[in-house]
Parts: sequence; structure tokens; C-alpha cells
Amino acid sequence: MATNPISRREFVGTLAVGTSLLLACAKAAKRTYEFPPLLDKAPDGPKLRAGLVGCGGRGTGAALDFLQAGPNLEIAALADVFQDRIDACRARLKEKAGVEVPDRNCFVGFDAYQKLIESGVDVVILATPPHFRPEHFAAAVEARKHVFMEKPVAVDAVGARSIIDTATKARALGLTVVTGTQRRHQREYIATFKRVLDGAIGEITAARCYWNGGQLWYRLRQPGWSDMEWMLRDWVNWRWLSGDHIVEQHVHNIDVINWFCGMHPVKAVGVGARMRRVTGDQYDFFSVDFEMPNGIHVHSMCRQINGCANDVSEWIVGTKGYTNCKDTIFNRKGEVVWKYEGPKVNPYVQEHIDLVTSIRTEKAFVEAENTAISTLVAIMGRESAYTGRLVTWEEIMASETRLGPTQYAMGPVNMSVEIPVPGTPGPEAGGA
Repeated sequence: MATNPISRREFVGTLAVGTSLLLACAKAAKRTYEFPPLLDKAPDGPKLRAGLVGCGGRGTGAALDFLQAGPNLEIAALADVFQDRIDACRARLKEKAGVEVPDRNCFVGFDAYQKLIESGVDVVILATPPHFRPEHFAAAVEARKHVFMEKPVAVDAVGARSIIDTATKARALGLTVVTGTQRRHQREYIATFKRVLDGAIGEITAARCYWNGGQLWYRLRQPGWSDMEWMLRDWVNWRWLSGDHIVEQHVHNIDVINWFCGMHPVKAVGVGARMRRVTGDQYDFFSVDFEMPNGIHVHSMCRQINGCANDVSEWIVGTKGYTNCKDTIFNRKGEVVWKYEGPKVNPYVQEHIDLVTSIRTEKAFVEAENTAISTLVAIMGRESAYTGRLVTWEEIMASETRLGPTQYAMGPVNMSVEIPVPGTPGPEAGGA
């Protein structure tokens, strides 16, 4: 691969407007949060034809979840850069749902998403590596399509700000946008949130969140694969494609903390390192101390290494007690004072039920800003760990760094690939 510097581009718009919008969204979340109706199935209505962009495992899963959301729903088109991905997706849709997508509605290549959008679909499901999300989202909204897109919504601040700009356009057009942060659609989380909102744990004083798990999948480079093909097939291990796992995966937990606290962190001091990863240019673990505008601290930890203690959870601590955010509230003595015992629906299906219900009842909502905020918080933590510096919200909002190449084609990838090393050499090491 070439070693030219990563290219940068300036975000179109003003920093002041973007910052004001993010802070307004974060502050309003706790006071005016609108809960979905939480139906077991979306209501019937005219057929909704969805197109899937990104036919890997998560994309195929999202397509199947969409089909389970209610009656008269169809997966009508598929798009991916690899034909074998489309073939595997078609086979799974036929096996699991009896759905056959015709050849004429299957599109291959980096421009396949544009052809899918133009094919007559009503809903676009975006499930490619998140690097491509801002561009694909903008195209879908420009064509006035409703959107379901997987988290995270970007890998850098430039992309996240683009998502916010497009979300504003989507709202003005009356479109519905759901973003794959399924905990916000999960009945147990919503019921717990309502009680926290009503003061069940008192004033929030601290929070912590974790996604500590085993090694994620990877793909070794095969003979004949170009730089681009290898990176795309191994995307979850490359920073420009996934954002690193603090952004790609841990964003779920960070989003819950933002949601329950009704605000987002404005400072981050983090550590992390690469110890076991086989491919790519990412870290294996992060630990970040986030600080909220009111001085509350949030401990964030994520790890992808086999043979270690695992934990995927979120915790909020208050003056009267604490909660696991998911389904239980404790008093200060650690005694359970409330536990969710209501009905449960697969949250991955529930978010599609909410999407279809919104479209068919003409009660549009756009949740992309919330996910963009959480993505930016994760990026803030990532950059602090990479550099060893305290990183502020203002710095992230002002960042013009764009990750990845500027042109997409199967062949060499003209960008530098370096493992981040925090700090600078001190006097003892011969530094200045």
C-alpha cells in the first residue's frame, strides 16, 4: 500500500450551527423524549418495498428483521460491491423468508447504491461498512427515501456532521430515519428509562459502560486480493472503514449513557493499545474517562481479546440508587426496588416495527442526530486514546480529518496505514 498522507476535506457548513444543534438535541433528550408506540407488529398498509445496501451478515439480518415487522413488506433490491455477498444474501432470504430478489434488481459495484435507490424502492436499508454511511444516507434522503441505517453512522467527525446535516433535510421532507441503536427501541430499556426520568434513582451522579468481549472475526489476505478488496472483506479491523471498535461496537453503550443522562460528554481522557489483533490498524482495548458538561464522570471500557473477563452493560448511579439501564433499579444498599416484568419483543425487529409504523401512520421521526452525537463521543474517546491527550468536544466538532481514500476502486489503496502511538518522546528518550 502507498504511504501518502490521509486526505482531508472541509465540512460544508458552519461549526457554530452544528455545535448548537448537537447541544440542543442532547439537552432536549431528557425533557421531551418521544417514546415509540411499541406495537407487536406494524399496521397493515400499502406495500413497502425496501432495498438493502450492504449484503453481509448484519445487512442480511436487517433485511430479515424488516420482513418480520409487519404485513405487506418486501425486500425488492440488493446492492453490494461483491457479487458473492449478493448471492449469499439472496440464498438466505429465500431460505429464511421465501423471498426471491430478481437479477434485474441486484446491483454490484461502488455505485450500486445509486442504482438501488433509483430502482423504485420506498425504504433504503444501509448496512455497508460505516465509512460509506454519510454518502449513502445523503443520496437516499435526496431521493426522498425512508431510511434504516446501522450504527455507527460515521467513522470521523466530518462524516458525523454530514449525517446531522442530512438528518435535518430528512425531517424537513417528512421522512422517517431509524438508526440501529436498538436499545432505544427495547421495551426493558424504555421502561427503565421512564423510571429514571421520573426520579427513581434521584439526581444522576456518575455512569459507566462496557463492551468487553472476545476477538472479533478477521480475514487474512488471499492471493489475488487487491488492497481495497482485502480491506473491504476485513472491514471490521480497519479504522477508516469501521472507526475502530470503540466507535463500531461500543457506541451502543455510549448511546445508552447519553440517552439516560440527557446530555453528552464534552471531554475525554483515554488509554488503549494493540496487543493481539491479527489484521488491520486498530486497537484491542480502550478505557476512557468522559466528563459531562455538569462535571459528572463516565467510565467507558471496551476490549476485543479472547480469554479475558467479559461484560456488556451500562450503569447509571444516582443519589437515591442505581440502575443497569436494561431492566432493574436498585436502592443505595444494592437491594432491588423494581424489575421489568412486561412483554418482550426482539429489539432488532422492534426497531423495524417502529420504522414501518411511523411510515404508515404518517408520524415521521428522525433519530439520526442522537446516533451522530454518540458516534462523535466515541470518536472523541478514540482520538484521546490514540494521542494520549485530553480531547474536547470543541476539538472534535472542529476536526477536518477525514479517514480513508477519496476514490473507490478495486486496486491499491493510496493512504497511509499506521498504528497510533500516544504521547511524544520525553527528555529521557532524547525528545525535545
